[in-house]
Amino acid sequence: MAMAELGARATQKREMPTAGAAKAAVSPQFRQTWERSVKDYLIFRSMVKQVELDMAIEQVVAQGLDLESVLLHQQRRSRQELGLALSQFYRCPFLAFDERMALEPSLLKNLSRDYLKANAWIPMRREGNEIHVLSNDPDDLEKRRDIQQAFPGAIIKLVVGLRCDIEMFLKHATCRSGGSPLADILEKLAEEAGQERISQVDLIGVNENDSIIAQLVNHVIAEAYRLGASDIHVEPSAGHKDTTVRFRVDGTCFTPMRIPAPYRRAVVSRIKIMANLDIAESRKPQDGKIAYRPTKDREIELRVATLPTSGGIEDVVLRLLTAKEPMQLDGMGLAPSMRDAIGTIAQKPYGMFLCVGPTGSGKTTTLHAVLQSINTDERKIWTAEDPIEITQDGLRQVQIHPKIGLTFASAMRAFLRADPDVIMIGEMRDKETADVAIEASLTGHLVLSTLHTNSAVETVVRLLDLGCDPFNFADAMLGVLAQRLCKRLCSGCKEAYPASQPEHDELVHGYGADGWSSLRLEEAGAVRLYRGRGCDLCNHTGFKGRVAIHELLLGSDDMKGLVQGRAKTSVLFQQARQEGMRTLVQDGIRKVLQGDTTYRQVRAVALK
Repeated sequence: MAMAELGARATQKREMPTAGAAKAAVSPQFRQTWERSVKDYLIFRSMVKQVELDMAIEQVVAQGLDLESVLLHQQRRSRQELGLALSQFYRCPFLAFDERMALEPSLLKNLSRDYLKANAWIPMRREGNEIHVLSNDPDDLEKRRDIQQAFPGAIIKLVVGLRCDIEMFLKHATCRSGGSPLADILEKLAEEAGQERISQVDLIGVNENDSIIAQLVNHVIAEAYRLGASDIHVEPSAGHKDTTVRFRVDGTCFTPMRIPAPYRRAVVSRIKIMANLDIAESRKPQDGKIAYRPTKDREIELRVATLPTSGGIEDVVLRLLTAKEPMQLDGMGLAPSMRDAIGTIAQKPYGMFLCVGPTGSGKTTTLHAVLQSINTDERKIWTAEDPIEITQDGLRQVQIHPKIGLTFASAMRAFLRADPDVIMIGEMRDKETADVAIEASLTGHLVLSTLHTNSAVETVVRLLDLGCDPFNFADAMLGVLAQRLCKRLCSGCKEAYPASQPEHDELVHGYGADGWSSLRLEEAGAVRLYRGRGCDLCNHTGFKGRVAIHELLLGSDDMKGLVQGRAKTSVLFQQARQEGMRTLVQDGIRKVLQGDTTYRQVRAVALK
C-alpha cells in the first residue's frame, strides 16, 4: 500500500544551504524510492495503467528523466490530474506554477538557488509567523529539517508541487530579482523596513515624495499593464501586516506582490497626489483620474477610487482604461440569429436599444461595435460617456463632468439641439436620464444606452420602477441585450473529452429538456465537452481571455402590450421564451458545446 511504503522511504543526509553554496542533486536511491511510492499510488487511483507505467519507467531509465516529466509530456497527463493525486497522497494542498504569484524576495535572500533546485523546494510567502513552502516531497523528514533550520522559530506550512513547477518558480524569481526594477524596489523596501516592522507601523521620514515610493507606484501600474489587468487593488492592513496589492485579470483577482507595512500610507498618498486628490482627507471616499504612459507611444487612463476602511486606513482601487479600437459586430461571439436581429435594430431610424449587465461585462464594447457597423458619412452620431474608453473616427464623443453640471441628462438635451441621427448614452443611472432618452427615441433618433440589471426581462421592470411611462417606453423599445463574460478555454491546451453522465444530466437540466431535444445532439453520438490541460500560454490555468454570452429580448407587438400593462417579470419572461429568446444559460451551454468555455464558468456568471 502506498501510504505504508511512504513511511519506509529512504532519505540521505544533506547540508544546509548558504549564500553562494550549491548542493548536489538528490541521490538516485532517494528519487527511486519517492517515485516508487508515488507510482503505486497513481496505479491505486487508476490514473495510470500498469502497461503505461512500465513504458514510462523504460523512458525514465533510458533518458535519465524523472517520472513526472514523462507523465506530463509523453503520457500527456494533465497537471490538475497529477496535482490532485499528489495532494491526496501527501494530504496537503497542491500548487501549480503561476508567474503572477507573489514570491517574497526576502525569503530567498540567504538561500542558494542551486541548492533549492537540486532539492526541489522553495519558500513562497510569509503570513505572520507562518512560512508557506512549496516542496515536491512534503513527507521527506530530512528536507523538512533543512527548511526548519533555514527559518528557525517559524511555523512551516508545506504545499506539494511538481519539480518542474518549482524550477519554474525559481527561474521566475531569479529573472525578476536580476532584471525587474519592481522586484529590486520591493526587496529594498523589505530590507529598509527591517526592525521597524515590529516596533513601528509607519516609518518616520517616509513620505509620498520619496523617489523610491514614486518608482514603486509607477512599476506597480506598469506590471499591471504588462499582465493585462483591468483593475489594481491596494489593500493596506491594520497592525503590522504587509499591504496587499491585487490585480484582476480576466475577471479573477490574484496577489502578485506585497508592500512592507511601514510604507502603506506613503503609497496611498502617492496615488492620491497622482490623481489630484486631497491627501489630507482620509475619512470619506474620493474619485480621480491618472494619465499614465507605460510606453513611449502608448497612454492609458486610470480611474482612481479611495475608500476609508477599518483601522483608519484607506483602500485604493485603480481601473485601467486603455484606448481601444472598436470591435467588429461579427467578432462579438453573437449567435447568427442575434447578430442579424441586432443588425436590423441598428438600421432603424428611431427607437431605443439597451445593453445590460454588471460592471465589466463588456456593455460599452458591444455598443461601440453596434455604432461601428453604422458609422458612415450619412449619420451624425453623438456619444456621452464617463469615461471615454473606446474612440472611433466619425463619432462626436463627449466626456461627462458631473462636478460642473455636465451630466448624462444635460448632455442628452444638448445633443438634441445638435442635429443627431444616433445618440449613445454611457449609462442610464436615474429617471431624468431615462426620460430624456425615451423622449429622444420617440422624436426621430436612435438611442443606445447601458443599464446595470441582471437580465433582459428585469431591465423592463427596472425602468418602470424608476418611474418611466410604460406607454412611452413600450413604444420606444426595440430590444434589450443582456450579456456576461466567461473565462475562455486556452486555445493552446484545449482538449475534447466525452461528457460523463452527471455532466450530461447537468447540461440538460440547465438548458431545459424541451430545448435540449431541439439541439439534436444525441443523434450525433456522445456529447463532447472541452477542458484546458494547462500550458505556458495560460500560466497553467487552462483559461486565456474571455467569451461573451448573450440574451436578447426583442420589442415585439405582444411584448409591448405586456409592458404597457405592467406585466410581472415571470409573464414577460414566458412571452419572451415563446418568441424564441435564448437565455444567458442556454447561450452559455451552446458555447460550452462549441469548446469556448466550461459549464462551471457559465454557472458562475449566469445563474442566480
